[in-house]
Formats: sequence, C-alpha cells, structure tokens
Amino acid sequence: MEAMGSENRTSVSEFILVGLSGRPRTQRLLFAAILATYLATLAGNLLIVGLVRADSRLHTPMYFFLSHLSFLEICYTSCTIPQALAHLLTRSKSIPFARCAAQMYLALSLGSTEAILLAAMAYDRFVAVCWPLRYAALMGRGRCWALALSSWAAGFLLSVVNAAFTLRLPFCGPNRVNHFFCELPVVLELACADTRLTEAVVFGAAVLILLLPLAVILASYGLILASVLWGQVAAGRRKAFSTCASHLAVVAIFYGTVISMYMRPRSGAASDRDKHIAVFYIVVTPALNPLIYTLRNKEVKGAVAKLMHRAGLAKKS
Repeated sequence: MEAMGSENRTSVSEFILVGLSGRPRTQRLLFAAILATYLATLAGNLLIVGLVRADSRLHTPMYFFLSHLSFLEICYTSCTIPQALAHLLTRSKSIPFARCAAQMYLALSLGSTEAILLAAMAYDRFVAVCWPLRYAALMGRGRCWALALSSWAAGFLLSVVNAAFTLRLPFCGPNRVNHFFCELPVVLELACADTRLTEAVVFGAAVLILLLPLAVILASYGLILASVLWGQVAAGRRKAFSTCASHLAVVAIFYGTVISMYMRPRSGAASDRDKHIAVFYIVVTPALNPLIYTLRNKEVKGAVAKLMHRAGLAKKS
C-alpha cells in the first residue's frame, strides 16, 4: 500500500486475488481441471479457426462468424486463465494495480464483443432460414465483415466507459479481491468512495451490451421457429432446429451467467457466488463452444476427415 497523496487518490499499488479456494489440495485439483479445460479450449477453437481458413467449403457466413467467435474465445480465456493457474500454484496472489486494470478492461471488452457477436450470428441464421433466396445478397462478404468488425469495435469502445468510470474512483484499501481475476463489479466494491454513479453507468452499459443483443437473438430465433413450424418440410425442420438449438445452448449459458453477474443489485462485499458464476463464462462456455457448434455438423466433420486424410498422405510420402 502506498500513502495517499494530494495528487493521486489511488493509494492501492496492488490487489490480492483470493482465488477459487485457499486449501492446497483443492487448489491442486482445480489447477488440473482448469488446465485441462483451458488446453481443450485452445485446441478446439484453434481447430475451428484453422479448418475455416483451410477448407473452401467452410467459406460461408456461418463459419466466418464461428471462426471469429473461436478466435475471441481464445483471447478471452487467455487474458484470465493463465494468471489464475499461476496463482493456484504459488503463495503470492498479488497483481499490480496497472495489470489488474488492464485485465479488467480486456476481459470486459472481449466479453462484451462476444455478447454482440452472438447477436450477429443469430441474425445470420435468421436470414438463412427465413430469406434463403436473398441470403447470398444480404450476407455478402462486405456485410459479414461489417457485422464482425462492428461487434469488436462496440465491445471495446463501450467497455472504455465502464473502465474509465471505475478507475477514476479512489482505491485506498482493502485490496483483497474475492475472485480469481480482476472483474469490474468485484473490483468496484473495493472503491473507497460513493459508487452509485458508476454502478448506474455499468448497468446502463450492460443494457446496451447484453439486453439489446439478447433481444435481437430472441427475436431472430422466434421468427426462425415460426418459419420452421409453418413453412418447411420435416427434413428442413430437423436441420434448422439442430442448428438453432446449438446456438441457443451457447446463448443460455453465456447470457444467463453474465446477466446474473452484471445486472443484479450489488450489496456489501463480493461473495463466493460471484467467482463461481464467472467460472461458467470464463472457463466452461469457451470449452463447450467448439463441441456445441460442431458435434453434429456434417460440414465440419467432413473438413476434419479431409484434413486427416491429407495428414495421412503426407506421412506416407
């Protein structure tokens, strides 16, 4: 801790991350489980990015957005999980204030980008199912890039507001963060000043980042459901339901946990519930995404088989 100066209201030089558990045996078990999940996340999402780039059959809007989501998940997990793993093996749980602020902004930006990108993916599925004859025109390469880049830009720009309002507050102690990474709502509770304005700003940003994209997603899948039930043959229904069910599974896990973290009233110090909720959208969901989106996907299975065939031929030669 540093003494508070007249020019610098921030007296905390570092935060202490409490982590998921203080018991050595539990920490070792958590390290093994989280490391395995993180490696699976990297492998699965890197495979999707590589397949989409390598196989021309996957050069479609759906896989374009899926490759962006996979790259996003790699970045999202990599800005939080490696540090959490390191803290599970060491006694020192400290993180410098500047690094904590950077992690808070990056995690918030990437999470916000994912929320908006999922809405773009839902819109793509809506156009594909409801307007199939106009799909190629409406979801051309330029439109896809515009939606993807807008998702990234909106996520990072809106997060600047949240981070700026949080970091303008003085932090003069305590400095123990009851979490495994620096997440904005938990860090905000350590500010030694009135946080009501900042909490209102965070809530307003959450409405833009979470509820508006969620409304787009629900509207898109509602229209898809109506179109499938009233206008398509049984085979088309099964395919549409299969695709939409996988997307909705991701939405339910991601939005359900994030909304419960960022849009519920805060009272008192952070509880263990906050970090347990965060495990779902930081650790679990990024690992499940490759499985949810590709497990029953014939195009991806075909691309994997083609890749393995090429690898087999390369070994023989």
